[in-house]
Amino acid sequence: MTATAILQPVVALAGWTMVVWLWMYAVRIPAMQRSGIDSTVTVGGTGRDLDAILPERVQWKAHNFAHLHESPTVFYAIALVLAVSGHGGEGGAVALAWAYVALRLAHSLVQMIYNRVVVRWVLYTLSNGVLSALVILAARAVA
Repeated sequence: MTATAILQPVVALAGWTMVVWLWMYAVRIPAMQRSGIDSTVTVGGTGRDLDAILPERVQWKAHNFAHLHESPTVFYAIALVLAVSGHGGEGGAVALAWAYVALRLAHSLVQMIYNRVVVRWVLYTLSNGVLSALVILAARAVA
């Protein structure tokens, strides 16, 4: 396996993030219109301001989109370290990277569809365990 094989799950997670972005707006824009929000005259504010206005189920997509820009940023950096250092295909790194992506995708679907916090927490915790293993591999690679 080549050192750059770890970049495939990186691209997969980035692609999933774009799917969530589209899903968020496909749901959020109609909800904003139904709520009477005119974005052409709205000044300032953040997406969080919409929590008080839009239905929870609509905002779940936005919250997940934000979550995909938190812990996954560490994943992207670590995957790049492994690829650049020539260790992206060693020590189970690719399998761990795909496991991370699968857990994040599952987390996204749970949060966006039915949002059971305990299920999300388990998936989040498992994904961060996998991410920790990748960080350890990267630390060994550059040590």
